[in-house]
Order: sequence, then structure tokens, then C-alpha cells
Amino acid sequence: MPKATETVLEIDLSALEHNYQYIRSKIKPSTKFLGVVKAFAYGNDSVRVAQKLEDLGIDYFAVAYAKEGEVLRDAGIKSPILVLHPIPSGFDTIIERCLEPSIYSEHILDAFLEAAKKHSQKDYPIHLKFNTGLNRLGFKKAEVARLIDKLTLRKEVKVVSIFSHLAATEDKNEREFTLGQINTFKEIALEVGERLGYEPKHHILNTSGIINYPEAQFDMVRSGIGLYGYGNEAIIDAELRPIATLKTIISQLHILEANESVGYNRAFKVDSRKVTATLPLGHADGIGRPYGNGNGQVFINGKMAPILGNVCMDMIMVDATGIDCKEGDEVIVFGPQTSAEKMASRANTISYELLTGISQRVKRIFLDS
Repeated sequence: MPKATETVLEIDLSALEHNYQYIRSKIKPSTKFLGVVKAFAYGNDSVRVAQKLEDLGIDYFAVAYAKEGEVLRDAGIKSPILVLHPIPSGFDTIIERCLEPSIYSEHILDAFLEAAKKHSQKDYPIHLKFNTGLNRLGFKKAEVARLIDKLTLRKEVKVVSIFSHLAATEDKNEREFTLGQINTFKEIALEVGERLGYEPKHHILNTSGIINYPEAQFDMVRSGIGLYGYGNEAIIDAELRPIATLKTIISQLHILEANESVGYNRAFKVDSRKVTATLPLGHADGIGRPYGNGNGQVFINGKMAPILGNVCMDMIMVDATGIDCKEGDEVIVFGPQTSAEKMASRANTISYELLTGISQRVKRIFLDS
């Protein structure tokens, strides 16, 4: 791999392929695979990731908002794209770009029916989202009859899938709750099919669910974080390969003596002679202030270097004492050998937040075998 000469996010598309094939191996050949590429493909690059996954034969994509789907269509992505959290201001874009909305409330249903009518649509594909316990978005089971009665009177749309979202598939202590969600979803699916008179696709599993609840594959599964190399469990992480490596360089080295301080608010004070390295990376790049004061660390020539003091907007300072290094040397923030999950946990957060927070000003570099 090339040495960094600036702050870059290196994205290994062969690792993405490995993760896709590993997850695909856990599902039946007949089960469809939906890849979640929202939030710039979890902070990577949604276009390049989607292009690679489409080449690998993925069946579906999901994004959060219409604009994200529009970007993929503009890049030539042809696969079906589910918009997980559509809002009425994006309905024209959804229809014009052949995106497929999640319908999660009566308000959204009514608004989309009017948009579909305005665009003279017939049997436009929609997905019905049901709330089985996450309590975020979705219809309740008690609303099925009224919902389907309304849909059967309209010709503008057709239900192509029903789905729900599990709350705690990675937590073995919540197995009873998860099984309850799955059973509720089965009951909803049965009633929807009977009332519609046909069977749309059913899907409920996320990455951890694919591993821990294989009996609930239904017609399709959804994977987001797993594609990017993280499985929320050590046993799954061991089988996956993080696709992103955040690299930077040493801008300057300083020798500080006892009683000197580092950075804003003098948050770190030196008690003995130290060597510090200043790096061109800060909270504007996605390394937030919670990583300061020793909660975060980087690796210089294989040696751990804790972050000293407060994270600045464009810079962090790290302890390079005892490390053989010089200005211009490469620094690894996270990657396959230095997990983003471990770094995030030290700042009391999760890999999702760290990965998706990497600023778009950080240059992306792509590797592929």
C-alpha cells in the first residue's frame, strides 16, 4: 500500500468484496441481498462502493434520503434503491429517478399517493415499514387493516416489500425481545399478504441478525456495517476485513520540557520531557473532541501514540516520546490492524459514528485487487 503524504481515507475494495462474499455465504442462494450505502456508504464513498457491489451481483441498495439515491442514479447505478427515510420534499426526485420509498406513516402514504398521481404513475413500487419494537419509524400491527384497505383502492402504487428493523440482534441478553419482534413481523406479514391478495418480499435482518437469527431470512436481508468490516461482535469481526484505513502524516515534532502545555486551554501539561507530533487532522475531519486527552490514539511506525490535550479543528497533537519518527512520516489512525471499533469505544461511542463522521474534505483513495 502506498505511504500517505497527506490525510487520506484509503478504501480497499477487495476487502469489500471479501465481506460481501462472507455475508452472502451465510444466507440461502434464493435470499436476496440488500446493501446499505447511506451516509456516503458509512463514510467511505457511496458511488464506488455501489459500483463494486453491483459488479458483484448485489440485488438491492438502500439509502436514507432521496438525494443519496439521486447521486447513485447519476453515477449509473441500475439496481433497485430503497429510500429508508423519505420525506415529501423528495418525492418528485424519488419518482423521477426510479427510487423506491419506504412508507412508514399515513401522512407519508397520503403524500406519496398524491405525488404518484401527479406523475401519472401506476403500480409504482413502495415498501411498507412496520414498527415491531424499535419505536423509530413504521406502522403498528393494529394499523394493517386500515392501511391495506386504503392501498387496495388506489392504483398508483404497488407494495413490493414489507419490512421492519430489529433493535438488538447483537445482544444475546435481548434474544427473547428479538424473537418477539420476529414473531410480530410474521403475524403482520401474514395479514398483509391475505389482505393484499399477493405476497410482497419480507425482510427484517441486519448484519448481526444474519449471523444470529438465520431462520428469519425471509426473502431478503440487509447489511450495512458488515460490508464495511464490522460485525458488532468479536466473533464476526474476526471474519470481516475493515475496508477503510484513515492515514495522515506528521507535520511537525516538538520537544517539550516539564511544565509546558499542549494545545487549547492548556488541557495537557507536561510533567517530564516529551516529544509531541502535530498531525493535520482534527474535528473538522471527523476526529471529535471526545478523542482528546488520551481517549484516542494513533500509530506511528507501529507504535501507539495517545492524543494529547484537546482536539483542534484541523490538528491533533500526540505523544511521540520514545518513537523513532520524523516529520513527514505516515500515521495510522484506524484500519485493519487498528480497529475503528476499538478507537470509538475508548471515546464511549460506536464505529458507525466514527466512520460516518469522516469529513468529505478527507481525500479518498481506492485500492482494488
